[in-house]
Amino acid sequence: MRDVLDDLYDRWRRGEAVGVGTVVATSASAPRPPGATMVVAADGTTSGSVSGGCVEGAVYDLARQTLDDGIPVLQRYGFSADNVFAIGLTCGGIIDVFVSRLSQADLPEFADLVAAIRADVPVALASVIEHPDPARVGGHRVVWNERASGSLGDPSLDEVVTDDARGMLALGRTSTLRYGPGGQRLGDGIVVFVSTFRPPPRMLVFGAIDFARAAADIASFLGYRVTVCDARAVFATSARFPRADEVVVDWPHRYLAAEVAAGRVDERTAVVVLTHDPKFDVPVLEVALRAKLGYVGAMGSRRTHEDRLARLREAGVTDDELAVLSSPIGLDLGARTPEETAVSIAAEIIAAHRGGDGRRLIDADGPIHH
Repeated sequence: MRDVLDDLYDRWRRGEAVGVGTVVATSASAPRPPGATMVVAADGTTSGSVSGGCVEGAVYDLARQTLDDGIPVLQRYGFSADNVFAIGLTCGGIIDVFVSRLSQADLPEFADLVAAIRADVPVALASVIEHPDPARVGGHRVVWNERASGSLGDPSLDEVVTDDARGMLALGRTSTLRYGPGGQRLGDGIVVFVSTFRPPPRMLVFGAIDFARAAADIASFLGYRVTVCDARAVFATSARFPRADEVVVDWPHRYLAAEVAAGRVDERTAVVVLTHDPKFDVPVLEVALRAKLGYVGAMGSRRTHEDRLARLREAGVTDDELAVLSSPIGLDLGARTPEETAVSIAAEIIAAHRGGDGRRLIDADGPIHH
């Protein structure tokens, strides 16, 4: 929903009603993940996507219908070998799309939800997408770590969904949950889609060099909150890194240690060390490798890498901690320029996060999407 949030909120604030199609479940090679959203306005304009093109037309028609009658619809789309003209995904995947109307009357808590997302406050939106009572389909509950607002139509269901949504929020997980008529977790018949919104993951780039600018640019494009840090004030300037969210003048290891101590980094955080200087590299890597982060990489030749390993071992870093280090950084793309190198680094981070192995898809078998 993040990519259509501004459009949604602008229309909601003006009192408009829109049709919203949301991917709530996927299987096989589905092109978009759960939470992907398409918005259809009353004037026929659209934003967002649920499939990258395969079923957009069908979802558009459903959204227009829902705008007219207010009746939410849960629709499954998949590939049909028997009917090549059927609406489906040519990639062979299957997606479930929940189409409903969004307006101030349908979701009065939407302004609070948007405010939380914009302020990087963790929040979840729980929506009933299946229920024995059709009148209960489309009910919403907004869940924060400390409070909740809105109702799914039953106090027992509200309570159990609130607890489960907070657990999913802690993990950053978006998916469907199933309950029995009284909100029993092991029951069936009621399906609730929980979409979670956490602050964007962070990328900390250490070393204000030309490669760092390219790395900051591509990280911003991928949705990271980017910090560039260097102890040299003449290089660490906002003018040199316009797409970074912040540029910090400080010793890298001191800055990172403070962020770790304050709890502002986590298992999704990527640390990219580009300074090529042991007096900067070794201290910051010593902190990073012990912080249980999502990715830690350092630039340099294989000779630099071996020297860096020796210095880190002398500093007391264990072999298990060193195993986390991606050095030399990036995938082997034959990169030469800063921009090409940034793509190589980003590709390695994506592969590490998504479970890819970096091979060409033409050389691999099995599903494209993990």
